[in-house]
Amino acid sequence: MQEHILQFIYLVASVTFMIGLKMLSKPDTARKGNLIAAVGMGLAIFGTIFLYKGSNGEHLGNLIWIFAALIIGTGIGVYMAKSVQMTAMPQMVSFFNGMGGACAALISIIEFSHLEQSGMEVHGQHLLIILAGLVIGSISFSGSIIAYGKLEGKIGDYNLPLQQVFNLGLLGAVLVMSGLMIAGQISGLSLFYSILGLSVLYGLIFVFPIGGADMPVVISLLNSFTGVAAACGGFLYDNYVMLIGGILVGSAGTILTVTMCQAMNRSLLNVLVGNFGGGGTSSGGAAKSGGGIVRELGASDAAILLKYAKKVVIVPGYGLAVAQAQHACHELETNLEDGGVDVKYAIHPVAGRMPGHMNVLLAESNVSYNKLVEMEDINPEFASTDVVLVVGANDVVNPAAKTDPASPIYGMPILDVENAANIIIMKRSMKAGYAGIDNELFYNPKAHMLFGDAKDTLTKLVSEVKAL
Repeated sequence: MQEHILQFIYLVASVTFMIGLKMLSKPDTARKGNLIAAVGMGLAIFGTIFLYKGSNGEHLGNLIWIFAALIIGTGIGVYMAKSVQMTAMPQMVSFFNGMGGACAALISIIEFSHLEQSGMEVHGQHLLIILAGLVIGSISFSGSIIAYGKLEGKIGDYNLPLQQVFNLGLLGAVLVMSGLMIAGQISGLSLFYSILGLSVLYGLIFVFPIGGADMPVVISLLNSFTGVAAACGGFLYDNYVMLIGGILVGSAGTILTVTMCQAMNRSLLNVLVGNFGGGGTSSGGAAKSGGGIVRELGASDAAILLKYAKKVVIVPGYGLAVAQAQHACHELETNLEDGGVDVKYAIHPVAGRMPGHMNVLLAESNVSYNKLVEMEDINPEFASTDVVLVVGANDVVNPAAKTDPASPIYGMPILDVENAANIIIMKRSMKAGYAGIDNELFYNPKAHMLFGDAKDTLTKLVSEVKAL
């Protein structure tokens, strides 16, 4: 009877995962979807603890250790989630993803060690699943930790001589050793741990040379790896909720990876073997090296343009997140709307550091979801827009993506802000974006630079608008 109840709980949990994932696709339902999926995971965990029976009919032991781990892990997770800044959200996603990969690898290690100690022969399909979980999980773990360090600015880009050849050779060694082990040609615990060590090493050197701007794509890819590794655990234990959860994570991560590559007009292979976004350099002044002129604007003049416009589009970027200026931005939007101005937000798929970054940031300050307009829908509206206010965005508004075939971002879909009547660009300086290239938009005759910290500048704009 308990077994049937447990299977029903697993079914309910699996359905909640699917419902939660579906609800995550929309900003207004994402929070609820996350909670629904979390409840499903809780049901699966506690159902397993209290209802699962082994082959001999025994319940799980070591409940004190299990609950101690649950309490400690929950405490750490809650603290990290509450204390993390929005700018550091990709780092946290990478760190949590790495922990998932480590857990999947540990499952394989424990299962193989248990079978070795019991004297049972491990081969064929069973060993294939164990090694797949080990290799994929350990690559995801070590790669995610390096990605975390890169996003934190603690780890730079490192390239070995013949980097890609070395990568392929190492991966080939892992696959050959695993294949021979599955075929029964070689065996032993030491060989198993050798595969583990080489997999961890591959995860490190796989991510080391990839540029900072591509880290969100790498994190998404590694997230899909973790899902596949978790699904292997589901196969090992004949656990459907693990299997379905892993498949959902793996497929969602893959779809997100493809979406981000399309948004940057780059292939996944180009991301993995290239080094785009290793860091930008500053133009450092009011004029472009090629002779372009930068037109600077004061807060009072910017306020006049915004106050007496009929339609304003705000383009948020990473600079908005860094300055934690979302609340000041919403206040400016509210004041403009009180004066009869139509205000919308233009959201680029890779604005910030990952898809949805800007949506979550603005939702935090209670910006209405229907004001957040995706790139494909907002681009036709720029021609009828009086003022575009670019807040901390750079590469996603750079016309070089359409005009300069030699540019590393050429072909990347961008927001067509240059079609608006007036463009106000808020930045701290003339420093380049993640792609490390100059922005042609800064020298557009319709563009004006409003230098300063985004939060301070937006606060000044609010005061100036109120005074008009």
